[in-house]
Amino acid sequence: MRSTLALQPQRMNANLERLVAIARKDTRRIVGLMSGTSLDGLDIALCAIRGHGGDTTVQIEQFVTVPYTDDIKHEIRSVFAQRQVDFQHLCLLNAYIGLMHGEMVKDALLAWGLRAADVDIVASHGQTVMHAPRSLHGNPKFPNATLQIGDGDHVAVTSGIITLSDFRQKHIAAGGEGAPLAVYGDFFIFSKRDEHRLMLNMGGIANFTYLPGTLNAAEVFTTDTGPGNTLLDAWAREAFGVPYDADGRIARSGHVDAALLSALNDHPFFAAPFPKTTGPELFNLEYVAAAATRAGHSLMHPSPNDVMATLTQFSADTIADAVARACNPHERYAVFMSGGGAHNPALVSAITTLLPRCTMRRTDDLGIAGDAKEALLFAVLANEALVGDVTSFGDRQGVPTVSMGKVSFPQ
Repeated sequence: MRSTLALQPQRMNANLERLVAIARKDTRRIVGLMSGTSLDGLDIALCAIRGHGGDTTVQIEQFVTVPYTDDIKHEIRSVFAQRQVDFQHLCLLNAYIGLMHGEMVKDALLAWGLRAADVDIVASHGQTVMHAPRSLHGNPKFPNATLQIGDGDHVAVTSGIITLSDFRQKHIAAGGEGAPLAVYGDFFIFSKRDEHRLMLNMGGIANFTYLPGTLNAAEVFTTDTGPGNTLLDAWAREAFGVPYDADGRIARSGHVDAALLSALNDHPFFAAPFPKTTGPELFNLEYVAAAATRAGHSLMHPSPNDVMATLTQFSADTIADAVARACNPHERYAVFMSGGGAHNPALVSAITTLLPRCTMRRTDDLGIAGDAKEALLFAVLANEALVGDVTSFGDRQGVPTVSMGKVSFPQ
């Protein structure tokens, strides 16, 4: 005789019930978290998101960037883009960053007069410490790889909010390189019929998403272009003892050195086909020093100001070249800028000069603050993981049709 207990319907785990209830809501409140390779701090965007896919609508209700202290930056840089690290320290940082990000979320909610119960989901990108696609690591035995620390379970337990994290791993598992991921949100939020758009993000590494005016997802693509701010910030710290070149003033006080610029541009990455991805593992001060040697210079000759001017032109050249390669020379394009580089007039001016057929604007003009855009995009990825349908971006390399994000429960 069968047990009557076996015939009773099984109750769903309370955490799963909560997740299902969130997915069924008309509007989901999702906190997007982003900390990029510039290591400026943690971007926290409280987003109200309705719908999914092409019907997604978003509103950023609150936004703040919580700066990293010099101590936190030092801890991260001790493992960031390093081939050899103290493995115990890396292990400790994974938990430490997760706890810290969870506390930063709690503090932000408190400042906004909100409780954890007022938020449905945290979408946590984590802190990238190594990006290693095959094109960079060069070992045919191993696949593409990337590593973000700031464990999602620690974020969830500390904040008290269900957390989706580790988005890039699924992208790699499905055949991508783990970056850029902006295409998945850019297409849903920023596409406009009959206007070709490029969403240009100039963080540590620059990347753009091409959005065709046809609204055909199969025509969309995204790619890294090379350095954005990473070399500018590294040189600002090394030569001037400041975190970045504020308003491009250092670059504007120097002159571009043609020999150094030519040597900087001499790398096979720039001729490689789209899509492609890179990171500070390649573009760092060692790269600049090697280019200076090939140009017959030392790092301090030409002058430090001339080096900054040249590095700024280098970022502008490689960004503009990649954009030009993606564009039909007989059509016009609207380029919407975001990221720290959008605040650098020297960089923006150089790019604008190189792209006369493009209208250069900021994503702020579309109602989305450029500084909040990356955090918003991860909130959109979390929303798609909860309620999205399959949106195929064609069969091109680098844009697999996947949902992304691992779930961590606070209890």
